[in-house]
Amino acid sequence: MADLGIRELSVDQMVYMLSRTYVSLINNGIAFKEFPSVMLWGPPGVGKSQGVRQVAYEIENRTGKDVRVTDVRLLLFNPVDLRGIPTANEDKTLAVWLKPQIFQMDESEEVVNILFLDEITAAPTSVQAAAYQITLDRTIGEHKLPENCIVIAAGNRVTDRSVSYNMPKALANRLCHFEIKEDTGAWHEWAIRKGIHPYVVGYLEYSSTSLIRSEGMELAFPTPRSWEMVSNILNYVTDDVDTVLPMIIGCVGEKSGSNFRTWTDIYAGLPSMKDIFRKGEADVPMEKELQIALKSMMVDYAKKCQDKEQIDNSIAYSCKLPWAFRRRLLRDYVEIPELKEIVEENEVYQTAIRDKMQ
Repeated sequence: MADLGIRELSVDQMVYMLSRTYVSLINNGIAFKEFPSVMLWGPPGVGKSQGVRQVAYEIENRTGKDVRVTDVRLLLFNPVDLRGIPTANEDKTLAVWLKPQIFQMDESEEVVNILFLDEITAAPTSVQAAAYQITLDRTIGEHKLPENCIVIAAGNRVTDRSVSYNMPKALANRLCHFEIKEDTGAWHEWAIRKGIHPYVVGYLEYSSTSLIRSEGMELAFPTPRSWEMVSNILNYVTDDVDTVLPMIIGCVGEKSGSNFRTWTDIYAGLPSMKDIFRKGEADVPMEKELQIALKSMMVDYAKKCQDKEQIDNSIAYSCKLPWAFRRRLLRDYVEIPELKEIVEENEVYQTAIRDKMQ
């Protein structure tokens, strides 16, 4: 947003930039304190917290170090919680401060700690002020963060209509700021890898503007986080949407929940997944909506079966549909680690890659 005066990044872009930066610091033996602490801005549920955990995974994967995330929800803290509880010293002449649990970090060279100060803008100004020392001096009172600790903060913007206080300029100037934006393409790829329910994947591919929306004073509204909650309901409770519709509406709101419920009716008209995967033959739907729903179900089925012959049959079936369908199906297949090798050996996929390179 222009009023923040900073760059917008998708979660994937943020993960790439920060993980690359921290890996470079580690490989070159540069202390984390030489790099500014980071502040991630964005609406509720856009994926800031998940992005930080992905940064941790990337650092761990690329350096071999054990990366540990300490998640501190500042909304639940007061200044005393951050500094520690005062007590008397041994000779009862001075007050000393017991170190809070969040500062009990492994300082060994084989470990990287990430102190994640989440919901910082929802914390009262007095708590934000206590974060000054953490973000700049990496201390609070007499307690000091270890050298192997990265500090990342996150919070909602005042315009997001959530609990949020204006960040004091003194604190803002101590941080490197990024605004996290909605990215439906990146979310779709993440959802395929994560195993988000095909009803949700299909609906949000059909109606990408429904991924995140906040209107008025609604308590429940759609965000990447709340759609993941819907997926968990469908995956772990029941995928009978009518049975769990009140819970779905309770996650994404009346309007979005009702629209999603209407969308799921389309799945009743799809061809049999068993026929597609075991025979490579089935009816071929031509309506765009049916094709989107069909692809979401084929990707979900492929992930569960992981059988080369059946995957090949499904790709052969996809050749009966428009090229755009086949291209998107193959793209989703290779996003699934368990299927990547199988798909890359498929002749149709190899031909598609050659055609793309020419």
